[in-house]
Amino acid sequence: MFRIGGARIAKAGARTFGTKAQPPSRLRNAVWATSGIVIGGLGYLYLTDASAGFHKYVSTPLMRQLDAEQAHQLAISSMKRGVCPVDRSTDDSVLEIELWGKSVTNPIGVAAGFDKNGEAIDALFGLGFGSVEIGSITPEAQEGNARPRIFRVEDSDAVINRMGLPNCGVVSAGERLRSRFWRLLASQSKQQGESVATLSSSVNRSAVAGRLLGVNVGKCKSSGDDSFDDYVTGLQQLGPYADYVVINVSCPNVTNMKANGNVEVLERTVEAVTKARNKMSGEYRPPVVLKIGPDNDLQQLRVIAQVAMDYRVDGIIATNTTRQRPGVIGVKEEGGLSGAPLKDMALATTREMYRLTQGKMAIIGCGGIRTAEDALAFAKAGASCVQVYSSMTMDGPGKAREIKDGVVRLLKGRKWADVVGEDARRK
Repeated sequence: MFRIGGARIAKAGARTFGTKAQPPSRLRNAVWATSGIVIGGLGYLYLTDASAGFHKYVSTPLMRQLDAEQAHQLAISSMKRGVCPVDRSTDDSVLEIELWGKSVTNPIGVAAGFDKNGEAIDALFGLGFGSVEIGSITPEAQEGNARPRIFRVEDSDAVINRMGLPNCGVVSAGERLRSRFWRLLASQSKQQGESVATLSSSVNRSAVAGRLLGVNVGKCKSSGDDSFDDYVTGLQQLGPYADYVVINVSCPNVTNMKANGNVEVLERTVEAVTKARNKMSGEYRPPVVLKIGPDNDLQQLRVIAQVAMDYRVDGIIATNTTRQRPGVIGVKEEGGLSGAPLKDMALATTREMYRLTQGKMAIIGCGGIRTAEDALAFAKAGASCVQVYSSMTMDGPGKAREIKDGVVRLLKGRKWADVVGEDARRK
C-alpha cells in the first residue's frame, strides 16, 4: 500500500485482507504434464526409429570419429544390450522371397563379419534385415591378426580389413545360439499355446518368422592349408541352429585357405562338408552355401560352379572382399577391400555364377551394395537376395529400410522374385 493525501491506496495486484491467493491452475499443470509426455514420447519414437535422420547425419558420423574397430565394438556392445533403434515399418509384399523352402519377408541381409560371435542377432533383425549372417566362426577361439586391422578409405567409400577371423570359437557361439533358440521358442510356446517340440520342427532356426539366420564357418589359423576338418566341425556344431551354413573358402586375410585357388582341395572340402551335412542326426539338415571371392577368372568360376552342382551345394555367395584395389589410389594397407570399389567385381561374379549354374541355385549378391539401384542390379544379375555391411557402417542403422523402400519404388508393382536373373533372360 501507499498513501495519497490521507487515504491509503492498495497497489494493483497486491494482497489485502479482502483478497485471496489464487490457487495453481490444475488445467494448466495438466496441459504442461501432457505436453511433456507427448514431446518425450515423440522424441523417444524418433530416436529409436532406425530411419530417423538423426542416425544418418548425427550418430553415425560421430561414431566414425572413433577408430574403426572401436566404433565396431561399441556398436555390437550397444546392440547386445538393446540400445539400438528399430525398423517399425512392415515389409511390402513385393519384397517377399523364398529361399530353401522358407519364406523371407525381404531380400536384404547383413553379411558375415559384422556380428562375428552372434551377439547382436535380434538387434540386427530389428533393423529390418531379412537375413543375418554371423561369423566367421572357427573350431577354436582366436584373436585374429595384430591391430590396427581395419581402415576406412573415405575418399572411395571403402573399407580395408585384415582381421584374420577373430572369434569366440564354436563352443561359445554354439551355446549362445542354442540358448537363444530355445529361449525364443519357450516364449512363443506360451504365447501360441503350442508345445516347444511342435514349434521346433516348424519354425526357422532364426526363431523369427520371415527371417533367416546364417552361420559362416571358417578355418583356424593353425590348421593345414588343405584341411577341411574345421568346416565339418563348424557345420556339425552350429548347423542345428542355422537356417543355412556358409563355407568360407575365400577370406583374403588368412593364408591357409588352399581351397580358394586349388580345385582338388575345393572339391574335397565341398564333398566332406556336404557328406557331413547329409549324415547329421535328426530331421533337420541345413542348406550349405559356398562363399567365393571376386578375383576368379572365368575358367575358375566354371570349375566352382561345376563342383557346387556336382555336390548339390544349396547356394553361392558372390563375393568376399578382394586383395585388388580397383579405383583406390594411394592406399598401401594390406587386407581385403570392401565397399563401393568392389561392386563391379561382385556384380560380374554374380552374373556369371547365375549363368553357369543355369539359375538352379540360390546366388547371394554381396559387395559394394549401398543403394536400391545397386540391390536391384544384383537381382537382375541373378541374386536371389543380397547382403550389405560396409554401407551400413557408413550410412547408419536405417540402411535396410532405405534400400527396401527404394527397391519397392523401382519395382513399380513388380515383385523382386520376378526380376531375379532378368539380365540372363534378355540375352
